[in-house]
Amino acid sequence: MTIRDAISLGRERLSNAGIERPLLEAELLMSHYIKMDRVSLILYDNRDLDSIEGYISLIYRRCESEPIEYITNRAGFYGRDFIVYEGVLIPRPETEILVDKVAEIIKNHNISSIVEVGVGSGVVSTTLALIFPHLQIIATDISDSAIKNAKANIEKFGVEDRVVLKRCSMVDCIDDKIELIVSNPPYISPDVTLDRCVQDYEPHTALFAEDNGYSMLKELIDTAIDREVRFLACEMGYDQKDVMSRYMDSRGVLEYSFYKDYAGLDRGFVARIFK
Repeated sequence: MTIRDAISLGRERLSNAGIERPLLEAELLMSHYIKMDRVSLILYDNRDLDSIEGYISLIYRRCESEPIEYITNRAGFYGRDFIVYEGVLIPRPETEILVDKVAEIIKNHNISSIVEVGVGSGVVSTTLALIFPHLQIIATDISDSAIKNAKANIEKFGVEDRVVLKRCSMVDCIDDKIELIVSNPPYISPDVTLDRCVQDYEPHTALFAEDNGYSMLKELIDTAIDREVRFLACEMGYDQKDVMSRYMDSRGVLEYSFYKDYAGLDRGFVARIFK
């Protein structure tokens, strides 16, 4: 069977399984299977495959709602191709906005060092290190899988000399003065049922938080106050603005603002804790 015919078969099976972009994903899975970029697939799609069993097994996994990022171990973020392992949260386009907000703070206030709480796959710390060659970053996480994944991306993009990984909760392992904390913490209420591709495959510890999804967000604010951190930037849920406003007011946060995602929904906040 040729590459073209195999992709057509894959597209049909993905379509029947309700996958929204069956042709694109059939091509991405073929590209991963034969280790050929998508442009080359088009140029050489009349080539015969030695076997399609491995390809069909990838198609079957996707039909069972396994995220394509876990199947290919790849995810796009901020225009770059990152490594993503199973057991680590898959980067979302909305988190690119968080990077932009942090970049604004770094530029406007001459920030030279930051801390990321919950490094995950490492896309945020790596991207910021690439944007700012002077920036020093400490990134923490309680997950061994996340530390391993972040290390792979940090080394892939050659920023291991400026991004230090530490396995701990919040900033417990950091003694130095902290200028800015950035985090995309778990913020979904445990009673929410997500799409199968998320609910069944992505790590619940990176998705769900107690107190109806607010526990980690509040803890980050408390930590920033206790450690006299100047700035805190966090992603949050679309329906959490009012509660977070009241909490920051109750804790005496100097000033804060919220930002929206690409769908126009509230998606995060930037807070100035100390001058």
